Amino acid sequence: MGVHDAELGAAVDRAQQGDDEGFAIAYRLVQPGLIGYVRGLVGDDAEDVASEAWLEIARDLGRFRGDGAGFRGWTATIARHRALDHLRRQKRRPRTSLLEQDMLELPGGHDTAAAVLEKLSTEQALELIGSLPRDQAEAVLLRVVVGLDGPASARVLG
Repeated sequence: MGVHDAELGAAVDRAQQGDDEGFAIAYRLVQPGLIGYVRGLVGDDAEDVASEAWLEIARDLGRFRGDGAGFRGWTATIARHRALDHLRRQKRRPRTSLLEQDMLELPGGHDTAAAVLEKLSTEQALELIGSLPRDQAEAVLLRVVVGLDGPASARVLG
């Protein structure tokens, strides 16, 4: 369970009641990890893809059921679909080897993957993740950058 998941769950509940401040809090808690994940998939187009994802998240918010951790997974799934659509339009494959400094500096939960990445230099981490098969690299991004646990990461990846 992420450090802000209880706060996130409460903010999502408020947002579902139409509270703009609740939505703003949910956005602030989720966006850093989400943009890092999307950047790992699409590179420089991450801001545009994340914006598309947030439009869909806002539109479908009333349909979401779950807690803070569930919301994090739900938003990651939406962002992944928008990223894959974007790559299909551009006839490109995900760029999971594109980890950037800001992604590696995000606070993570206390899990082994995060601990290992904290000890690696950015260059070493890039090399390591770049050498993984694409689905494994994406799973690492979901765990370390978005903050999902193993089962939640598996659900996002289908």
